Amino acid sequence: MSTIIIIQARMGSTRLPGKILMELGNSTVLDYVVQRCKLIESIDQVIVATSNCPEDDSIAAWCSSHRVQCFRGSEEDVLSRYYECAKTFQPKYVMRVTADCPFVDFHFANMTMEAMKKNPSDIVVNRQQAELTRGLSVELLSFSALERIYQISTEGRHREHVTFYAYEFPEQFTQTILEVPASLLHPNLRLTIDTPEDYELCKFLSNQWNNEKTVRSEKLIAYLLEHPEIARINAHISQKPVI
Repeated sequence: MSTIIIIQARMGSTRLPGKILMELGNSTVLDYVVQRCKLIESIDQVIVATSNCPEDDSIAAWCSSHRVQCFRGSEEDVLSRYYECAKTFQPKYVMRVTADCPFVDFHFANMTMEAMKKNPSDIVVNRQQAELTRGLSVELLSFSALERIYQISTEGRHREHVTFYAYEFPEQFTQTILEVPASLLHPNLRLTIDTPEDYELCKFLSNQWNNEKTVRSEKLIAYLLEHPEIARINAHISQKPVI
């Protein structure tokens, strides 16, 4: 099945502006995300989708210098940007990744791909999403489902959060259910970057593994469980709610 990865990326952030091009190990947060996405099997293209806003010129420049495909679209209407990007490549399936998750789990992504191959549907749904360690997940949906979401979504929350409509109205979409390994189910841990504390923890882990971009997520989780003093760096951070 033809599948592309679209990485949502922008420099604007209320809690940590410019976070995705901040230094991480010997590269940047965005480089970690791109390199780990390239480890996902059966992917035809990895694209960074950013906005036309001038502050995101630096993302386009980074993509150009690192030979990474870049698409630019609406800053506010993220769904439009995402759909127009996907339409350019005409894939059968689209995997959604966000640029602030440097340790996105490529093994989890491979499981997601396999689940869709075995049971093709509109979207892969992880019933244990609320229990998953923050920052590891990917989302996989068909291009036809993305197109429907784009055409019928009008609410602000649906235009800002690409797949939110599919979760709010699940009866409108066929689903493939994915069971997640217990080793990844630690909702008290954060491996994403929203705040300075998140960034501090991710920098520590990057240095701990000598900038190895292929380290298994299970190893990172096991380390944090064994060293609660490190996990406490960002344990108090709450995820911003969808509004």
